[in-house]
Amino acid sequence: MQEKVVVIGSGFAGLSAACFLARDGYQVRVIEKNSMPGGRARKFTAQGFTFDMGPSWYWMPDVFERFFQQFGRSVGEFYSLKRLDPSYRIYWEKEISDIPADYSALCQLFESLEPGSSHQLDQFLEEAAFKYRVGMNKLVHKPGLSIKELFDKDLFAGLLRLDVFTSMQKHLTKHFKNEHLQQLMGFPVLFLGALPQKIPALYSLMNYADIKGGTWYPENGMYSIVDAMYRLAKELGVTFHFNETVSQTIIEKRSVKKLVTDKATYDVDIVVGGADYHHIETNLLPQQFRSYSTAYWDSRVMAPGCLIYYVGLNKKLENITHHSLFFDTSFSLHGLEIYEMPQWPSDPLFYVSAPSVTDPSVAPPGCENLFFLIPVASGLQNDSEELRNYYFENIVTRMEKRTGQKIKEAIIYKRSFAHSDFISEYNAFKGNAYGLANTLLQTAHLKPSCKSKKLDNLFYTGQLTVPGPGVPPSLISGELVATHITNAYSR
Repeated sequence: MQEKVVVIGSGFAGLSAACFLARDGYQVRVIEKNSMPGGRARKFTAQGFTFDMGPSWYWMPDVFERFFQQFGRSVGEFYSLKRLDPSYRIYWEKEISDIPADYSALCQLFESLEPGSSHQLDQFLEEAAFKYRVGMNKLVHKPGLSIKELFDKDLFAGLLRLDVFTSMQKHLTKHFKNEHLQQLMGFPVLFLGALPQKIPALYSLMNYADIKGGTWYPENGMYSIVDAMYRLAKELGVTFHFNETVSQTIIEKRSVKKLVTDKATYDVDIVVGGADYHHIETNLLPQQFRSYSTAYWDSRVMAPGCLIYYVGLNKKLENITHHSLFFDTSFSLHGLEIYEMPQWPSDPLFYVSAPSVTDPSVAPPGCENLFFLIPVASGLQNDSEELRNYYFENIVTRMEKRTGQKIKEAIIYKRSFAHSDFISEYNAFKGNAYGLANTLLQTAHLKPSCKSKKLDNLFYTGQLTVPGPGVPPSLISGELVATHITNAYSR
């Protein structure tokens, strides 16, 4: 008789877990509080525009390909990919740098900013390639249940080369003296949850993913990935229940026996929490069955939250790129206001995605689709409409100045999304957008466990457990928990 698995939440990790468990012979149903799959990666349409609500960067294409290959499929069967060139644009205080996809052109850019730096880039990326290989093959595919998982001869042999105990900032300054190059190479870790001074240099593997792996765009937007995984899950026999909220667990003898929703009660053999870990623990489990205390959660270091704007213009903008980073204010001050002195930023850095530059289907003819994002500290309160409008005015004014084009007068659609929305839409702990920070003390077995410490049949997946935040890690997280369940239940 097939064991009945219920996955709570249909984000990337939940979809991944559902696919692997269904492949391995379980009877799987997914319960999702929203009207469609995707979690933070949902989409919505308004006035002819189609907006991806969350992730907008497609890095590590090898991880996506590997996911589908394990089901005898390929990415190309579901969606096509286009490599972006330039990968992205950076607006500095005075200059503008387009980051080319071609490596030799990138080396020329580095040389123009700091003579001799292209040789340093070669060396930096050679080290980063090693970290990427070891990180992706040895570290991220561990379930994080014991420190013994790290007792691996290859890991020990390469421990010094992994730079686990060196900060990213120290690693960057060793290779590059130019401030712009340090910021360019340091920005991928900005969303990992700490300043470059406190993130292990191991995460220079992100630079390898950026420069060598490339920045890509899936046809019709990032939701194409969600749709592909959803279609695959249904082909594998997974049942989905949308607009349904889990409200209670019924527990007997260290096991969840039933899940109660606002529409039905389900008998379960195994539960996989793909929704917010903290929410499941504190809202669906009685006190005595929670693995972690309130004090534990309050002591967690969080990756940033986000202030997001979805904007539609009634005209096209000239000479803009798909991805743009506005580093025209103080990088260090904004970082401090996210991580060290949590507060609403004085003068924020921000990011703009313009997918309609690459894909006309996401906007009406002659229009532009813009996605603005300001990284902010998790847990900030009072994200009022007045505050949201204040920051929107700030960043759009700066974009108008730097591009030399009017934007405000062309806006025909605008929606904001911030801390309180992450809580109401996703039950996000402290309104987080990216999960736990990837600090040394929140890595591997030091993250919240993918296996409940108090209940024998409750497991977790997603950005608050192993391996961590991001779309590729979420795909891997679903695989990790499914593999652990299959191994445990086949004994």
